[in-house]
Amino acid sequence: MSLMTLGFEADYARFFAEDDLQGNAFYLNQLPTDTVECSLKIKSDVMLAGLPYFVGAFNFLGAELDYNDFKKYEGKNFKKGEVITFKLPFAIALSGERVALNLLQQATRISTFTQKFVEIAAGSKTTILDTRKTTPGLRQLEKYAVRVGGAHNHRFSQSDAWMIKDNHKTFFGGLEKAWAYFKSMQTYYQNIIVEIHSLDELALAFDLGVEHVMLDNFSKEDLAKAVAMKKAGVTYEVSGGVKLETLKDALLEGIDAISIGALTHSAPHIDLSMKLKPVGSK
Repeated sequence: MSLMTLGFEADYARFFAEDDLQGNAFYLNQLPTDTVECSLKIKSDVMLAGLPYFVGAFNFLGAELDYNDFKKYEGKNFKKGEVITFKLPFAIALSGERVALNLLQQATRISTFTQKFVEIAAGSKTTILDTRKTTPGLRQLEKYAVRVGGAHNHRFSQSDAWMIKDNHKTFFGGLEKAWAYFKSMQTYYQNIIVEIHSLDELALAFDLGVEHVMLDNFSKEDLAKAVAMKKAGVTYEVSGGVKLETLKDALLEGIDAISIGALTHSAPHIDLSMKLKPVGSK
């Protein structure tokens, strides 16, 4: 059992409710409990992530898997065709397979995709961040997978840090009034991040004393100009449609972080499967 799976019982209950395991009590009660060998088959080149959730799904159904037996595989790069084996009662293996695999595949596709961005940024002073563009109900899993992939987490919730975006500025009547509103929240240790859309707005942000700037959808040329304007003590985050093929354009000296929604919302599909056979059979 992994400590990470403790406290997630309500999540597992919700996941398994979709499979309606209690819908046919007779069937569920008649499933054999003989021990079977389970083969987790890696069918794509991946960085494996999400094994605590994978193990937790089976243990929620009554298995007694020890996550320590799986921990060495978490964050490891696997080639297509490799296999991880373990044992479970047939009833639990069959009932938990799809939920466990779905969680593992979701985490693994994100960690695998994230690793590609991190590798491109290696050697720079820029940190790769995720965003809140996550699947409802799976934010913890998806942000965990980003970390396994080597990147860092941005906000987990709207109030981790205040972020002034274009909708705030439109509603309050501009950056200055939006800034005054969030300053009035009087949360002394809570950072305020300001989304900036032009060099003129950046200059205004400096006049207001903004310390955390998000340069949103800036061209490569304007990014260079923004870096030249940067003041001491200010952090620069780049955001807005950054892709693998455009990442290098944003890796400029003076850019502290790049936030990439695609890490979680557009990670490509990867393929994993699980096969069962009676212990001792060929």
